[in-house]
Amino acid sequence: MTDSAALDPLAVYIHWPYCARICPYCDFNVYKRKDDTALLPAILADLAHWRELTGPRRVTSIHFGGGTPSLMSPDQVATVIDTIKTLWIADTPEIAPEIALEANPHEMNADDWRGYRAAGLTRMSLGIQSFHDPALTFLGRDHNGATAQAALDLALEIFPSVSADLIFGWAGQTQAMLTDDLQRILNAGTQHISTYQLTIEDGTAFAKAETRGQTRAVDADHSADLYDLVRDTLINAGFEHYEVSNFAKPNHRSRHNLAYWQGLDYVGVGPGAHGRVTKDNQRAATIAHLTPTAYARAVTNIGNGIESREALTPSGWASEYLLMGLRIDAGISLARYTDLSGTILNTDELTALMKDGFLHLSGDILRATPDGRLVLNAVTERLLLT
Repeated sequence: MTDSAALDPLAVYIHWPYCARICPYCDFNVYKRKDDTALLPAILADLAHWRELTGPRRVTSIHFGGGTPSLMSPDQVATVIDTIKTLWIADTPEIAPEIALEANPHEMNADDWRGYRAAGLTRMSLGIQSFHDPALTFLGRDHNGATAQAALDLALEIFPSVSADLIFGWAGQTQAMLTDDLQRILNAGTQHISTYQLTIEDGTAFAKAETRGQTRAVDADHSADLYDLVRDTLINAGFEHYEVSNFAKPNHRSRHNLAYWQGLDYVGVGPGAHGRVTKDNQRAATIAHLTPTAYARAVTNIGNGIESREALTPSGWASEYLLMGLRIDAGISLARYTDLSGTILNTDELTALMKDGFLHLSGDILRATPDGRLVLNAVTERLLLT
């Protein structure tokens, strides 16, 4: 019998790319909903290929993202979960895997959601974004505030852990509006909150609007004030600010996202999904074919959906470890960084950033301070200067 505790941990991500409507700020790999009959068999076959790549592993999390995976039926979700548990070891005496799915409020369906729970789902991530109807219209969402509240209440009734997404920094948003959104989520008893600053990504409808002079996001100073409000409100409410954009009640951190931020291995199946697998001290980055048609065709023709596979260089692996690890409160190990890269961090920049209050070093562990998290991209760019 395999000793499951001795197996390396593995996270599994399933990308379901279809959406009923594409939001104007979204730059994810998503497509308008259509016939999806070919996609599920392709995902199942691709998972079998990934089992060959990884060898036996202990699955610590399964995450259905998108797109809108709540467009999947409970039977489809159950089939994927059961396949993963057949291919790898998942249910162990030590700890059961976190199994999460992203959902939109307007697709709320009590029977389906209870079906997800029966299939093994332990966590739902709900795209609330706001409870204010004008904000939701501005953001191109298909739900209103009342639907958002009803969906949140239903999710909390069914699932052991619920995460709610909020977007801040949209043009016209005031601190009072944001405070109201936060209080509604807190009053409901939500255990995890992800807060995202609205950013204007190239190629989105919002980017096109901005080129026409139609402002969609607040300026940097206002956005920083809103971020401070989020952080102070949630910390005062007993949440752990464990990652730049994420807050959790004790024992409700996202185990799946932590796998990314901690540099663990993860499988990525479905159109456009990314993966990272380490074997024989070599880490490979993979990207699946982007479109559902190309992905399904590749699985049929060659047995997997991977379009590109790149072996990370030591410096690339170390940089990824630093970029992701400084996002979380646990920080990074300098010894681990040196072991991966073969070099030490830029000592002059490290010293300067610590002196300026952006980084804190405790023994071997380097962490970003609250001020450092506000400008983390600039901090990491300076650290990686050679």
